[in-house]
Amino acid sequence: MSLEPIYGLILAGGASKRMQRDKAALIIQGKTQLDRAFELLSRHVSRVFVSVRADQTSDPARAHLPMIVDSVEGTGPIVGIRSALAAHPGVAWLVLACDLPFLSDTAIQELLRRRDPSALATAYNSAHDGLPEPLCAVWEASAAGLLVAYQAAGGHCPRKFLIRHGAQLIDLPDPRALDNVNTPEEYSQAVAALDTLPPMQLRIQYYALMREQAGRSEETLETLAATPADLYTELAARYGFTLSREQLKVAVNSEFSDWSRKLAANDAVVFIPPVAGG
Repeated sequence: MSLEPIYGLILAGGASKRMQRDKAALIIQGKTQLDRAFELLSRHVSRVFVSVRADQTSDPARAHLPMIVDSVEGTGPIVGIRSALAAHPGVAWLVLACDLPFLSDTAIQELLRRRDPSALATAYNSAHDGLPEPLCAVWEASAAGLLVAYQAAGGHCPRKFLIRHGAQLIDLPDPRALDNVNTPEEYSQAVAALDTLPPMQLRIQYYALMREQAGRSEETLETLAATPADLYTELAARYGFTLSREQLKVAVNSEFSDWSRKLAANDAVVFIPPVAGG
């Protein structure tokens, strides 16, 4: 049985009442939050859409991106999720809020790796209260009918839906990954926190196919990558590495390492490709 394909959906149809500015258009490290989220998801799924209200389709922060316009009655994230499920039946959706400045490739990769297609959704446990995080989750196509009934009965909260109907819940690799920005104060704090993360110098070694594709056997580079998983995603985009992470092992400072290990300045990182022969 083949898995349903997964598309990406970035929820950007909110009114941003507490922020008093459009959260999607806020600048984080030189890009809008919406563009950062779109680029992040585009590295992991084949198609990404932005969920918008009908009156937002010509907005400059959204108009340059593929959109799914709300097609059902109601307000809030549940409308965006239902509209996406209706627009592409038979597709699962990696749903993401647009205001998650600390979200990393590692968190997205782990969510996709742990996806349970037999559940209505696969979601992270909140680092704050242990409840499902519905706005960084894979929603399966099988949730569509139950969401219709839930909303028809007066339900509107995606988190309460997942609590009632169940989801595959997994732990966050980084407790801060799903911290969002809802107020001007939270936005200022996020900008300050991200701006104080200095780039680290790391020593990287390449072997076999990776050495050929990178055109070098080693290098020292500056990066903001927090983990080997983040670093490999960055390097794969730069050099066009064709090996998947699952085909590799990683060593840090001459010891085999977990992909979620926190990197430190001057670490020596080696990505070890499969060994040919027997």
